[in-house]
Amino acid sequence: MACCQLKAYTVSDVSFVNRLDPNIQIKIGNKFSYNVKYPNNSDVEVCRGELEVEVGDTSEDSKLSVKVTLVGIFGYDKAAKRELIHTESFKVLYPYARAMVTTITANAGIKPIILPNIDIDSQNIYRFDGNPQ
Repeated sequence: MACCQLKAYTVSDVSFVNRLDPNIQIKIGNKFSYNVKYPNNSDVEVCRGELEVEVGDTSEDSKLSVKVTLVGIFGYDKAAKRELIHTESFKVLYPYARAMVTTITANAGIKPIILPNIDIDSQNIYRFDGNPQ
């Protein structure tokens, strides 16, 4: 089995604001957040990844903004390190978010926003292990 496999995904939240005046130029910026949660039951080899993507005008996000939150359910190999599960599950889920942002903006009648590819392997991964009580 690979490190992790996508079992299902859903779009849990979408928001879109388009208050741009015709022929205006803007600078687009992106923000990404990704978290993986593991169940308390150690016998279950399923985790939940949540990817939040925000795209918008860097000077005034009330003019144009797109926010998409996707949730993926992944089966994973218990022998794999959590950092590897984190990066590999992100790589699987990110193209769905990328396609969603492009589809939303294209269907809104504006120039489609195509998110850049992300080299997650070169990024710093911050791991916080919660202490369930």
